[in-house]
Amino acid sequence: MSHSIFNKSEINDKKDQIIKMSQNLGFDVIGFADPKLPKNVKHNLDIFLKSHFHGEMNWLEKNQHRRSSPKVLWPEVKTIISLGINYGPSKDPLKNLYKKTYGNISVYAQGIDYHKVIKKKLKKFCGWLTKEFNCNLKLFVDTAPVMEKNIAEIAGIGWQGKHSNIVSRKYGSWLFLSEIFIDMTISHDDQEIDNCGSCNQCMKICPTDAFIDKYKMDARRCISYLTIEHKSQIPLEFREKIGNRIYGCDDCLAICPWNKFAKESKEIKFKSNKNSEDLNLGNLVDLDDKNFRNLFALSPVKRIGRDRFLRNVLIAIGNSGEKSLSRKTISKLKDQSPLVRGAAIWALHKLLEKDEFDRIKATYMGYETDQTVKSEWES
Repeated sequence: MSHSIFNKSEINDKKDQIIKMSQNLGFDVIGFADPKLPKNVKHNLDIFLKSHFHGEMNWLEKNQHRRSSPKVLWPEVKTIISLGINYGPSKDPLKNLYKKTYGNISVYAQGIDYHKVIKKKLKKFCGWLTKEFNCNLKLFVDTAPVMEKNIAEIAGIGWQGKHSNIVSRKYGSWLFLSEIFIDMTISHDDQEIDNCGSCNQCMKICPTDAFIDKYKMDARRCISYLTIEHKSQIPLEFREKIGNRIYGCDDCLAICPWNKFAKESKEIKFKSNKNSEDLNLGNLVDLDDKNFRNLFALSPVKRIGRDRFLRNVLIAIGNSGEKSLSRKTISKLKDQSPLVRGAAIWALHKLLEKDEFDRIKATYMGYETDQTVKSEWES
């Protein structure tokens, strides 16, 4: 049985207790939202999906109805507790883009998978809530069809910037979000206002022009989508623009002027445990499946698998201009994965002079049986 009716002083007291416990568990921000989303949330999602801007992320379409309202996901919810943890980097991630032989991984994926770190905190929080208030609840950390950015905005944690991500006055672009749905009425916080003003730096910096308008993105053009979610060869028009980004992209987040208020994360588990040698493209391209899994055992990077990861690494090698990497790249023309072989062809085409490339093509193309790889040779 849930105690969902309290007088005003009791509600405020309970809210204060919940806020204090969230801080004790390491959450940096907390807000309380009405589970009823504005009508434009569903409308914008419908347009996004009908325009096929989601690309190969079919799970968005599959769970479209469940995303339309938190009440569809769980009818008993009365309040959504929205939580944020700061994962701010120690230095500007844009500086890594100039290290041409270095594989650049998005800030959010440099440490231990945030899902695991936050879920552990959420379970402790939910255990305390259940015991303290005899309530029912459900926890989420990017694990269900929850419109978490919209909820965070309604809860006052931040606002959705023109890049569609949450921006915080205190933490800039660097917040991991999670939610607790609870069948208890807690006074809702005021929605945060949009503080972007006339700034559109996040849109201008995008290397692939993924923003079709303010607050609207075609994910199929986004480097984070292309290097993580896209399963086949990356379209030719985007390969050079990817640069040395081998997993995700932080450009639109890092350029935001609100980051002047951001702070480095206190959570040690979010910090990178990789050194420059670990992320040297010449070392990464040598990874077999076992070593890939060992290197990224606790990281979100592991979920894309070795073949997709090496596809990204080889594109970065092609963009590096480092001809000394061509020998290792040639060895990937015999790789068991067509995805890797195809990316190796493009990288060699970028690194080598035409005569040298044509000699390699004459040697290897005749042995190729996969049509997608043959098309890489032919193009």
